[in-house]
Amino acid sequence: MNAPQVQPGGNFSRAELLFDLLVEVVRRYEPEVAAVLREERNTAGMPAVLLARTLQAQGIWFQLLAIAEQNRDMRNRREIERERGYGQLRGTFGGVFAAAAREGISAAEIREVLGSLRVRPVITAHPTEAKRVTVMERQRRIYLKLLELESPRWTDRERDELIQTLREEIELLWLTGELKLEKPTVAQEVAWGLYFFNENLFDVVPQMLAKVQSAFAKQFPGEPLEVPIFFQFGSWIGGDRDGNPYVTSEVTRRTLWQTRLASLERYRARLSDLIRALSIEDHALPLPDAFRAAVGEAIRALPDGEARAARNRGEIFRQFIGCMLSRIETTIEHASRERPAPAETGYRHADALIEDVDLMRDALRASGAERIADALLLPLRREVGTFRFCTVRLDVRENSMRVNQTLAALYRARNGGAEAPATGSDEWKQWLKSELATPRRNPGSCEGLPVDAAETLETFRTIARLREEVDREAFGALILSMTRSAADVLGVYLLAKEAGLFADAAGIERCTLPIVPLLETIPDLRRAPAILKELLAVPLVQRSLYVQRKIQEVMIGYSDSNKDGGYLTAHWELAKAQGDLTRVGREHGVTIAFFHGRGGSLSRGGAPTGRAVAAAPAGSIGGQFRVTEQGEVVSFKYANRGTAAYQVELLGSSVVEHVLRSRRDAALVPVHEFHEAMEALAGTAWSAYRKLMEMPGMLVYLQQSSPLEELSLLNIGSRPARRTQAATLEDLRAIPWVFAWTQNRHMLSGWYGVGSGIKAFLDVRKERGLELLRRMFNEARLFRLILDDVERTLLQVDMSIAGEYAELVQDEAVRREIFSQVNTEFELTSRMIVAISGGACIGERFPQFRRRLARRLKTINQVSREQVHLLRAHRGDGSDEVRTALLRSINCAAAGLGATG
Repeated sequence: MNAPQVQPGGNFSRAELLFDLLVEVVRRYEPEVAAVLREERNTAGMPAVLLARTLQAQGIWFQLLAIAEQNRDMRNRREIERERGYGQLRGTFGGVFAAAAREGISAAEIREVLGSLRVRPVITAHPTEAKRVTVMERQRRIYLKLLELESPRWTDRERDELIQTLREEIELLWLTGELKLEKPTVAQEVAWGLYFFNENLFDVVPQMLAKVQSAFAKQFPGEPLEVPIFFQFGSWIGGDRDGNPYVTSEVTRRTLWQTRLASLERYRARLSDLIRALSIEDHALPLPDAFRAAVGEAIRALPDGEARAARNRGEIFRQFIGCMLSRIETTIEHASRERPAPAETGYRHADALIEDVDLMRDALRASGAERIADALLLPLRREVGTFRFCTVRLDVRENSMRVNQTLAALYRARNGGAEAPATGSDEWKQWLKSELATPRRNPGSCEGLPVDAAETLETFRTIARLREEVDREAFGALILSMTRSAADVLGVYLLAKEAGLFADAAGIERCTLPIVPLLETIPDLRRAPAILKELLAVPLVQRSLYVQRKIQEVMIGYSDSNKDGGYLTAHWELAKAQGDLTRVGREHGVTIAFFHGRGGSLSRGGAPTGRAVAAAPAGSIGGQFRVTEQGEVVSFKYANRGTAAYQVELLGSSVVEHVLRSRRDAALVPVHEFHEAMEALAGTAWSAYRKLMEMPGMLVYLQQSSPLEELSLLNIGSRPARRTQAATLEDLRAIPWVFAWTQNRHMLSGWYGVGSGIKAFLDVRKERGLELLRRMFNEARLFRLILDDVERTLLQVDMSIAGEYAELVQDEAVRREIFSQVNTEFELTSRMIVAISGGACIGERFPQFRRRLARRLKTINQVSREQVHLLRAHRGDGSDEVRTALLRSINCAAAGLGATG
């Protein structure tokens, strides 16, 4: 078969090439499916087995198209850098520092910001990734082959061979099962997360730090900068206990040792490379006597030190690295048995490895070989500083109900079985404070506690133990979801005390584990200032924060707040809470740092990174910025090296830019008139949204008009879809909520209520109101971000197809009333958005987004209509063939729309 035509030097359409190769592959196995891809026939009358194969092929095409677009985006960034320079490339440190220099920001201020800042994306295993690791590995190889094809050095024969290899990879992708046959275990989710580090992240973070160094040097020549380790990764995988019964203290323990092994094995590989590279003779450089003495001590400390040194006689650096490799191998051997290594023959902690790397680097620099030191040793130094012996900083998340139940059990155990005071009562608060003030000689026992309470307390003890055994930075924080009061947070302090997580033996001085309240619903966000005021007034909390850089972190949830209040109201309440809490912190001499619980879809806070950070309230990014990276977002950002490098730099540079400019940028300074308008818009939008949510039959409507109940069959996460077994809207998690509304093309979680909010505002303010909203559209960054995201979401809504899904609702009255309400609000919202933006139609302002969507929309619509038929058939006879086709339709729609939940 003739290879598709590819021009030398990268001048060809990657999408067309991949499509042609896919069609070739599919035609060999299923000619009828290939005809559908070519639009030579439709799927009408296809048996379920063949329809499933068609949906699989369409899903693969969406995945290949995304690969081609990532490749194009990276080429575009390179083209801009070639033509205009690194300093003109948006989303880079080159761009940020160039702008800073133009605006008169000093090198000293940049050094101060970098030295005080911590940026930490946090990878979670939230069940929104409908893609197997095997499939991701195959897609990565396809991406790399596309990169190879860009080179102009290939002959026609070599180029044809590359295309043949690409065809084979696509064929293997076609033959690979995409559906997970069983729900993943937490251990498999841990392996999924570590995949991205082993493939890309171990490399790209140190490379990003090097870009900081070079960009700073270019804009501020002669100014010194020792780039601090300000960018690290966190994780929830293996630590997120909230509603997931499979995450136990034992699972958390195994997770930490796996992440330790991942980093150690990486350092072994890096040292193996280094021993080959540093072939410096003993007398080639005037090395410090202290370094020579340290090498001699290292050789003598190892049982086989002399033998190792003999292999590299006269090459002192190789001798020293040989000793380091021996110690790393010993450390790996102990870690595989979940044991810390002895300090004499292994590395007990990462700091000892850092000291050895620094010893070599300092010796080279003192001998005049600064370039070699910085080229070969500085990257490793940055890598170990970033990933230490734990790869990630693992957060443990638990909900307040479970914490309070454990505390109540402790109360009964210590008070002869007497019932504990009501949670939240004054008596309860007094008991907590009394227990926290009482010296405790030894951590309390779990004996006599119910199983669940004992398990919760054991998790805290696991944290204390593994901080010593794995790495002092192995854990990030304890995240308390469903935080309702300051007493809820103090309860976590008490469990930390019981587990020995206080700095002093008596357990009264300060807690060493950061405790982070998670505020998720609209009422929680509104209570946030009062909760923090009460919490920060507690002396124990003040003392604890003093040794945590005087930072109180607060996590804010974009998903549940959206589910609770609708898109516009949630974003406004989140912004208000950030501003209010920042002021509360300032009043108490504490920096409030925000941990943003964002998802992949726009309705769960998944706005473009740079714009989302830029729209954060002025001063709301203090000493720390954290954000969750969930499901398909992780694979989109970090599965390919070039994209991963860009995404890491984009996040880091966006946060630094916000901190540098937040007090100078007029678009971030609160304007009273804008604040009043947002308050009015959000209030009316919330009323409209809640009216819909509280309509009789809403849960039934969602269950029957979408694949909500069938989503669990995809086996995309270990966590259940509901926190409890109660079948209510309130108990339904935000991820399946958004997933379902996305699949049935209503997408109302990303726009509903916005039209009503704007119309009510204009009904009162008339033309002056419209002028104000247009001014806000141009000047208020948050309002602009909200309207832009709503407009992009509306482009993906199809009310005709949504109506077909609605026909699955059996109760005609429920169907008619709810769908009519949704359709009316959709039309209203579309009119209101256009009236403010000044566009001729929805989406006119986003030509690139429309082009990307247009490549997919015809097929997405076809898949959605097939899914309606498959849902009806599945709920009828439920045959295995129909079930498989249905699940593939869900996967295919998720791939086409670009987000699951």
